[in-house]
Amino acid sequence: MELTGKVAVVHGAAGSMGGAVARAFAAAGATVHLGGRTLKALDEVADDIRSAGGTASTAEVDVDDEAAVERHADAVVEESGRFDVVFNATGMDAVQNVPHVDLALDDFLSPIVVSARRQFLTSRAAARRMVAQGSGTIVFLTASSAREWRHEMGGFNVACAGIEALTRSLAGELGPHGVRVVCLRPNFTPETMPAIDPPARLIDDTTLGRLPRLSEVAGSAVFAASDRAGAISGAVLNLTCGAIVD
Repeated sequence: MELTGKVAVVHGAAGSMGGAVARAFAAAGATVHLGGRTLKALDEVADDIRSAGGTASTAEVDVDDEAAVERHADAVVEESGRFDVVFNATGMDAVQNVPHVDLALDDFLSPIVVSARRQFLTSRAAARRMVAQGSGTIVFLTASSAREWRHEMGGFNVACAGIEALTRSLAGELGPHGVRVVCLRPNFTPETMPAIDPPARLIDDTTLGRLPRLSEVAGSAVFAASDRAGAISGAVLNLTCGAIVD
């Protein structure tokens, strides 16, 4: 299996995206450490993984708490002996569909600041351990809004573009230490919010006439974390079904 022998950490693993990636990592052979704020929900994902024959552990981790993130990273290495992959699926609240001229400053800044803090803290904790062992992969998650222009996205698109910029700069910094950095860029994935019917314009914007499936994003995360993607770093994998054409 693609991730046999690897140790992966998934933050926000109780959510639909984080849970799907955690299950996919485990199905590919990784030992998975699930982090999040709600232990009961994390345990449900871990139980699914174990029922399918995988290996998983859970821990309450607040990704906004610098010390907590570092303690969890230490615990992962202590328990599993290494730290090979990190994926942060924690979200951000963002005010959208409000014209820029009517948007409050705090509403604009909130997703930018929250996203930057969370991605910085979890990737820094991972990088410290990966550099020490001389290998590892940081997998970021962004969204098509980083490259879109037609929608009123407030600060959300700036937050996503910042993650993609961090992907590039961190890849350059960590590459000499054997650490890769890859970013996944899906657009709206309907399974993450099943109660919401996606606006027709989102589908019309794609060349495939549909939006990405959760299994496709999770499968791409497995590929990005695997040795098969060993030549990929500093790159954004386009999972937008053609909404963004590179």
